[in-house]
Amino acid sequence: MPNSCAGLRDALAQCLQQSDCIMLQRHTPRECLSEPLVDQLPVKCQQLRKGFGECKRGLIDMRKRFRGNAPLNMQNTTGEGQGGKGQLYAGKPAYQTVKEISGDEVQMDPEKTRGL
Repeated sequence: MPNSCAGLRDALAQCLQQSDCIMLQRHTPRECLSEPLVDQLPVKCQQLRKGFGECKRGLIDMRKRFRGNAPLNMQNTTGEGQGGKGQLYAGKPAYQTVKEISGDEVQMDPEKTRGL
């Protein structure tokens, strides 16, 4: 079974091999990806590391197994896709917005209120 994250893994490995952490400082890739040295990596390597982690997490997450990982341009920092909508697939929304009304608009049916 081919790994769908293999492309990201290869790109991350290539970026790490060309980074100063491995080329000049002679650290291992594991050491470069650990906490004190990870901040010194180039931004491209840090982005590839984050993308690879999200891809691997998406393989395990049962909610994403059927829908798949969201495209990168659909993701945002709030965790909701498509500009604040609650779901990424077609169909009716999971919840309807409630229209706020004032007390003047409510008309009670006298048969249903039993003399209130």
